[in-house]
Formats: sequence, C-alpha cells, structure tokens
Amino acid sequence: MEILRTVLIIIQFLLALGLIAIVILQPAKGEGLGSIGGGSKLFFSKKKGYEAMLEKATTWVAVAFMVTSFLFIFVK
Repeated sequence: MEILRTVLIIIQFLLALGLIAIVILQPAKGEGLGSIGGGSKLFFSKKKGYEAMLEKATTWVAVAFMVTSFLFIFVK
C-alpha cells in the first residue's frame, strides 16, 4: 500500500502543477466587478479554439485532482 500511496502523491503533485499552469495560461476576463451589471457577454458568448481547449483541460485536470484526493481516503 505504501507504493500506491507514493504513486498517488506523485500523480497529485503533477496534476496540481498542471492545474496551476493551465489556469495561468488562460486569458484574463478583464471586466472585474464591472461584469456584475452587464456580464451577459460572459455567459452567452461562445469560446473558440485556444480558450475552449484550456477550459476543457482545466475541467478534466481538476476532476482528476479531486479523484486522486478521494482515493487518498481509501489508501492508508
């Protein structure tokens, strides 16, 4: 079990680094608090190409990070 725990730690570390890198690479929205009143552009606009790929990658890496976190519960 110690080997599995070590492998999970390494995987989670790599996922954390990947998640940090992906979030840093995403373009800034730039609207800040101004989007409170007229932020419909954020919700109804389609993301294309690079932004869409980064958004999907963020979702998948975050889900993988959460799964490895839950696996730590069962590995003692």
